[in-house]
Amino acid sequence: MNEKIYIVEDESDIAELLKVNLEKSGYKPKSFSEASSFFKKVEVEKPDLVILDLMLPDMDGLEVCKNLRGNPKTSGIPIIMLSAKGEETDRILGLELGADDYVTKPFSPRELISRIKAILRRAVRSESTSIIKVANIIEIDLDKHTVRVDGIKVELTSSEFRILTILAEKPGWVFSREKILDKVWGYEKAVVDRTVDVHIRHLREKLGPAADYIKNIRGAGYKIDD
Repeated sequence: MNEKIYIVEDESDIAELLKVNLEKSGYKPKSFSEASSFFKKVEVEKPDLVILDLMLPDMDGLEVCKNLRGNPKTSGIPIIMLSAKGEETDRILGLELGADDYVTKPFSPRELISRIKAILRRAVRSESTSIIKVANIIEIDLDKHTVRVDGIKVELTSSEFRILTILAEKPGWVFSREKILDKVWGYEKAVVDRTVDVHIRHLREKLGPAADYIKNIRGAGYKIDD
């Protein structure tokens, strides 16, 4: 392990709880009580994952997420949002802004650790050297965990990369929302069908001229066609 995990949380007791449990699990956590100090650190050393509270003293957590996703240097860092707001609309908003997961307070440290492990497993490069191509315009490098469209690198979140890979590995196959949910977020039963639609929309936006290769099959799900 030894993956670096940054905790952005202004409640010291929660930050300490997270830090202790992460250290026990073999991770290297570092906590920040405000967004400004977190961004300064990220400029010099990127983490492998960020646990982000939504209520911060100097900046809204959603804005922090937007800034991370809007910067090519940090756009691929997995983000788990932490919030006392557990409504479905809050979850969807967090995911729309690019979060990989959304955890509500109070939370189980063991469950959070399992989610972290699942996200980091998806982010780790593939064991086998393989490049998947779609219509000679999309190139997915499983080894380097990169995507290029017409030779230009596209920055995707770990969840977006996983969804694209699932579809591209079996061109023409239709994957239901339930199947995609199971493959990407199988450990999180609270994730809803709309989560897939949100990520597909972001994926299409980022793929630009190659967006139309992802097809929405009404009432069935999604597929990639050459």
